[in-house]
Amino acid sequence: MPTRGEQFAGVTVALVTPFKNGEIDFDNLRYLVDWHIDQGTDCLSPVGTTGESPTLDHEEHERIIAVVVEKAAGRIKVMPGTGSNSTREAIRLTSFAHKVGADGALMVGPYYNKPTQEGYYRHFAAVAEAVDIPIVLYNIPGRTGSNILPETIARLAEIPTIVGVKEATGSLDQASQIAALCDLTILSGDDSLTLPLMSIGGRGVVSVVGNIVPRDLKALVSAFDAGRIREAQTQHRKLFPLCRDMLGVATNPIPIKTAMKLLGRGTGDLRLPLCPLDSASEARIRQTLVSYGLLR
Repeated sequence: MPTRGEQFAGVTVALVTPFKNGEIDFDNLRYLVDWHIDQGTDCLSPVGTTGESPTLDHEEHERIIAVVVEKAAGRIKVMPGTGSNSTREAIRLTSFAHKVGADGALMVGPYYNKPTQEGYYRHFAAVAEAVDIPIVLYNIPGRTGSNILPETIARLAEIPTIVGVKEATGSLDQASQIAALCDLTILSGDDSLTLPLMSIGGRGVVSVVGNIVPRDLKALVSAFDAGRIREAQTQHRKLFPLCRDMLGVATNPIPIKTAMKLLGRGTGDLRLPLCPLDSASEARIRQTLVSYGLLR
């Protein structure tokens, strides 16, 4: 059955924010945009969880959005993170993304203040009313401390510009309820659950491991969409250890930035309170990359 938000089906990569000497490395950021275009990534989502948005100031957040949109130049879709636990701030960031030409906005549920379900509805509805841009909801209770229930998501789906949801509850039951209640495009927020979620109606993934293997994620999604289920299962089994370790060794984006450093694709620098892995954990990431065939 067709879903709204089809433009965001496929592989969206939750883009890291490269740092160098404590500052944003905009040259590397521009390189990453070109690299993903060459790799066939469908969409980029900068300044989200993986992009370390909590430690970016407002000016940095906006400048990253502007630089990615400018460098993309229509060659790849851009859906930046514009969520906040302040509705006013979410409106401001989403308005900026719209002004500079982003294709959509990925909006996390307000964190820390734990709104009621009615509060969630009013928050997203206020942003949608203020800014005419496609919005993909981002539900990740493990980060926000509270779950946006399927009934609330279905209610929000009645707003025309809310077109999808990044489902990161880890619950296929919740994803199934959403699919039964509305026609939003459902995207996996957990790399390891991409294939299971697509089997119940999901249309793709907002990926962390896509920072290093976007073509393999694309192969999985494309195989499933084409009905080549065994091929998709093979890709899932290949990707699973990588997905597990990039999200299981430490808090995202510490492992993926470590992997990118080991692959020579950045410094691996993080901003406090995130800090580098200890030597044993870094060795585990190295071994995962070796086992996958990315490192000797």
